[in-house]
Amino acid sequence: MPVYRCGVLGMEPQRQQGLNLSNLGFEGQFPQGLEYCTGLASLDLSNNNFSGPIPLNITRQEVTYLTFLDLSYNRFSGEIPIGICNMDLNVLNIQHNQLSGQIPRQLDGILRLTSLNVADNQLSGLIPSSLSKFQASNFAGNQGLCGPPLDDCGNTNKASLGSHRINDEFIIGSAAGFVVGFVVAFYFPHIFIFSQRLHPYVYRTC
Repeated sequence: MPVYRCGVLGMEPQRQQGLNLSNLGFEGQFPQGLEYCTGLASLDLSNNNFSGPIPLNITRQEVTYLTFLDLSYNRFSGEIPIGICNMDLNVLNIQHNQLSGQIPRQLDGILRLTSLNVADNQLSGLIPSSLSKFQASNFAGNQGLCGPPLDDCGNTNKASLGSHRINDEFIIGSAAGFVVGFVVAFYFPHIFIFSQRLHPYVYRTC
């Protein structure tokens, strides 16, 4: 994808404005040059095929007006840049990507954040406490995440141990049942024949 500059897009850099590039089938790395859009207030790159890490340049201090950032439904990978925490975001949508690592604790400092969605990534670790106000569905699809509004980290481990324990008990019970069944099926006819030989008169008919 070519390098973007606000002038190329017909935008006046110092004015607050939005840039919507969603659902356009773009591929490749995060668009370069967006850091020059110093008056950018809204950036929507959702529903494309962007890949690679989220660059640090979009989180520079120059992009001071950005309050809406939607990178959802792409293939971005790597960790969530801590620099995002320096923005005054109201909305941060990064769901349905391939992001890994932990959710930065510094997100606690975004006091204006009213909407956050990180679902369906590869994130892990404890969810920062201040983010527990968001719905559990906004964190779903990250097998390594724990803590409110999801299950407590301790409960996650206990559930895993409980699952293993149930499986072990099932295997042991099945094995014991097989042994008992084998003994009954193999030895009972022999016992019956042996008893019949010892007491033939018991089994005579009139």
